[in-house]
Amino acid sequence: MFEKLFMLVKNNAGKAVIENPVILEKDRDAVMNDASSSIIEVLKNQMDSGKLKDLVKYFQYPSIYQNPLIDSAVNRFTNKLNNYYNITIEKATEIAHDLIPPVMQEMIKQSKQEEKNNDFSLSAILTKLSGNMDMTPLLQQLRIA
Repeated sequence: MFEKLFMLVKNNAGKAVIENPVILEKDRDAVMNDASSSIIEVLKNQMDSGKLKDLVKYFQYPSIYQNPLIDSAVNRFTNKLNNYYNITIEKATEIAHDLIPPVMQEMIKQSKQEEKNNDFSLSAILTKLSGNMDMTPLLQQLRIA
């Protein structure tokens, strides 16, 4: 799942990262890795803080641009760009907004495709985030509730 997320970021990174003169060529892969890790950290934090039901809702009913998960991932990535690559807050925010929402939207879209053998299925994501603990029974309970 993590490798697939990185590829999803890379496929969406054109204008925001690869073609952006603010990001040095030597830093591009690291920046894309930081974008991926920002998304993973936000999703994992949602699980760890007991907000699994909200996370499930995010994947079931993605009002993508009004979701606090998107905002959290954008903010986390913005801070990484500013702190690690010395990109101004304004530019970092612009880059994060150009990259994170489309990636997360594509991730949700892919999660709704075949549940089996899908790295982005909700159960696969939750299983990876929980350290390979099978989350299917809990997920079924939350979908019913």
